[in-house]
Amino acid sequence: MSEQPTRGGFQRGFGRGDGDRGRGRGGDRGRGGRGRGRGRKDEEEKWVPATKLGRLVQQGKIKSLEQIYLFSMPVKEYQIIDYFLGATLKDEVMQIMSVQKQTRAGAINRFKAFVIVGDLNGHCGLGVKCSKEVATAIRGSIILAKMACIPVRRGYWGNKIGKVHTVPTKITGKCGSVVVRLVPAPRGAGIVAARVPKKVLQMAGIDDCYTASRGHRRTLGNFVKATFAALRNTYGFLSPDLWRPTKYSMAPVQEFTDFLAKPTYGAPKPAPTADDFPTY
Repeated sequence: MSEQPTRGGFQRGFGRGDGDRGRGRGGDRGRGGRGRGRGRKDEEEKWVPATKLGRLVQQGKIKSLEQIYLFSMPVKEYQIIDYFLGATLKDEVMQIMSVQKQTRAGAINRFKAFVIVGDLNGHCGLGVKCSKEVATAIRGSIILAKMACIPVRRGYWGNKIGKVHTVPTKITGKCGSVVVRLVPAPRGAGIVAARVPKKVLQMAGIDDCYTASRGHRRTLGNFVKATFAALRNTYGFLSPDLWRPTKYSMAPVQEFTDFLAKPTYGAPKPAPTADDFPTY
């Protein structure tokens, strides 16, 4: 008996396998590796720093997050933010949208997540991540938002009585066609804004603020990015209360050079010799 042709009349279709394997790039990518993520919580608890800044934070050499911002040190590990703001940090998923990429094999669908994190007390971050699964996109967005966490300067509308409650000056942020303007408001006015910028301002710890915006605000991604850009500009304005003379000090990486020069995992391994390599 002759072999029956595969579906569609072709011996071999698209993909890597033979005709009887079928269905493209399946292979052994099935459910066999399900248990790989079981110990993720334990791995997060055992943080092994990969950067100099992470080592200084873990050993308690750096006392506050503001010390990192003062020297404009890049944060490459989200555990650094968790170390200082872990208990007070909150996150909010702003949007999950489906995006497509057209290829020869067809359209590839992925999910894009916008996440805002903040401690409601002067720190805020925005993360955007695209992934095949919604949960992976949200998890990646939270990590990126933590690493992009910025200090938000706050001030007063009139007399400097009580705690800071609004933005210090009129500030503007722009992304794409969307322009967002933040205007100081008197105490008790609340946040007069749309749903998207109101959530961002709440995460940053601003209680009273007027807003004005223009552009295509229906594009939520640009809307939230413009609001975040405005908050980033709060420390870009030098007001008279910041005219005090600056007392310069060494950066933490320079101050703790001797500590960073020590090996992380005991004594260094000796250099390999010719006897270490077998001959055949």
